[in-house]
Amino acid sequence: MPAATKKRILTIAAALTVTAGAAFGYQQIFTKGLDRLPARPCSGAVERSTAASALPTARKAEDRGKLRISLHGQFKFFCYVRTEGSIISGEAQSGFASVEDWWAGRDDGTVSVTSGDVRALAFPRLATVYVPCTPEGAKDEPDRAHSLIVEARTIGETRTDGPALRQTVLDFAYQMAKHAYDAGRCQEPQKLPEELPRINSN
Repeated sequence: MPAATKKRILTIAAALTVTAGAAFGYQQIFTKGLDRLPARPCSGAVERSTAASALPTARKAEDRGKLRISLHGQFKFFCYVRTEGSIISGEAQSGFASVEDWWAGRDDGTVSVTSGDVRALAFPRLATVYVPCTPEGAKDEPDRAHSLIVEARTIGETRTDGPALRQTVLDFAYQMAKHAYDAGRCQEPQKLPEELPRINSN
């Protein structure tokens, strides 16, 4: 092989190696923020893959989950996963609300999903879940419905949109509901399903 040709091949190979290395380095530094989070962020409440389905790639990502229990066992649970300029977050709160109270005024632009006593509504960028829940230590008030209500939403740029984003936010909200149901020690005998039916499947 002529020396000039061999030199040209080595030069091209070196250039390709540098390009591949730079691309790999860029990916590791600037797009792997979500991958560095725990497999289940927010104190184990949600799946990282669910949050990653909603949020764009970014260099940095962080999460936080916090449970607060007040008098008579009533509780709140907060969760967020955020990257630079984007966030998916939610709040779960026990209280006194019937299904009718929770549903009131939520007819516009919603898709509903049910599984047993669990009800859920999905909006384009927001979802809410209703679960009967009597916290441990709650006062016995037979004329009032004990409940756990979760609301989750995205803010800022998202990785996807339309039906896919609606489903992702609903999944996030329900994962929060399951975690809060156990963490808050809801006394209802039913075990919550592993996941809700897919949107438009029931």
